[in-house]
Amino acid sequence: MRNVTVSSIQMQCSGERAANIQKAVSLVEWACSMGANIVLLPELFERPYFCQERCYDYYTFAEPLKDNRAVQALIPVSKEYECVIIVSFFERAGKVLYNSAAVLDSGRILGVYRKTHIPDDHYYQEKFYFTPGNTGFKTFQTSFGCIGVGICWDQWFPETARCLALNGAELIFFPTAIGSEPILGTDSSGHWTRVMQGHAAANLVPVIAANRYGTETVVPTEANGGQSSSLTFYGSSFICDATGELLQQAGRSEDAILTETFDLDALDKERLSWGIFRDRRPEAYKDIIKK
Repeated sequence: MRNVTVSSIQMQCSGERAANIQKAVSLVEWACSMGANIVLLPELFERPYFCQERCYDYYTFAEPLKDNRAVQALIPVSKEYECVIIVSFFERAGKVLYNSAAVLDSGRILGVYRKTHIPDDHYYQEKFYFTPGNTGFKTFQTSFGCIGVGICWDQWFPETARCLALNGAELIFFPTAIGSEPILGTDSSGHWTRVMQGHAAANLVPVIAANRYGTETVVPTEANGGQSSSLTFYGSSFICDATGELLQQAGRSEDAILTETFDLDALDKERLSWGIFRDRRPEAYKDIIKK
């Protein structure tokens, strides 16, 4: 029996970077005090979602892994509580900028995943900032089991979760920044939840998602070409089990810490008994990479 307790943290992100980092530290400490072994924070939680606008000045937000302030602030927390923390950050690697997630384990940096799928939509203008990741779909062997990490837009692609599961992921984590679609006029929260529930069910692996919440407004400036817009991030962070059943889901406008415990040995037996990996036919799936 390998029982692992996971937490998803939902938070609002202010315009003050230091305050956001301190808030993240406090929420992680709170989660660990409740027994969390692995803690997930939302995507790019250090700042408001700057990808809502195009501004060359924001390129300076990117930092190398070892210089990032959020990573540095959370390393001692990971060490003190002997826990794993997944930290989303804006990474500079040489001349290239990535949307990345660092995995910390008991004070050590296990490695980094770089976001594979980069969106480009009204007010989700990530292609202006991020190069598609070069890490592939990485898994990390932590003190509490093998985990997989995707980032936001990755969560809409079944290939992400399947590759992570094939690479040994026993739990899949998705840091996220998603909310309103002002141009389309749609509320994607239900769709967002269900697509990840499907990934869990199809792979028999629990999925944990963490989102931000609150309305973030862009003020017109010369640097952003006079853009005026706002996004309302809808929270709704959740944890679902290996059949896709929602175990917990946060509200749309509140700080939240969701916590659940999974027996990874029992889940491994379930995956074997269902035979979904035994009966795969990769040779029949060539159309996936041809089209």
